[in-house]
Amino acid sequence: MESPIQLTEDAKLEIRSTLEANKIPDTYGLRVGLKGGACSGTFLLGFDTVTDFDQTYLVEGIKVIIDKRHLMYVIGVSVDYEEGANGSGYTVSAAEKKLE
Repeated sequence: MESPIQLTEDAKLEIRSTLEANKIPDTYGLRVGLKGGACSGTFLLGFDTVTDFDQTYLVEGIKVIIDKRHLMYVIGVSVDYEEGANGSGYTVSAAEKKLE
């Protein structure tokens, strides 16, 4: 199945770098989900292992883990990594949907 999320080139580079630098085992992947309620929740990113509630995807060699209960809320999101004057970090943004 195609991944429901997108990872930018900068995000993929930073994820691979973090996995390698911290010697994170292959049993871990990038968890993308929600914290809090679905409508008022915030996106969650972190490295974690797979549970029985998860669906896994392989995005250009990066294991992405999404809780099946969160899947409908994260479809179409894009994960990016930005560096700027105020610091650096991951950003998650929802896809723009056009109404016709």
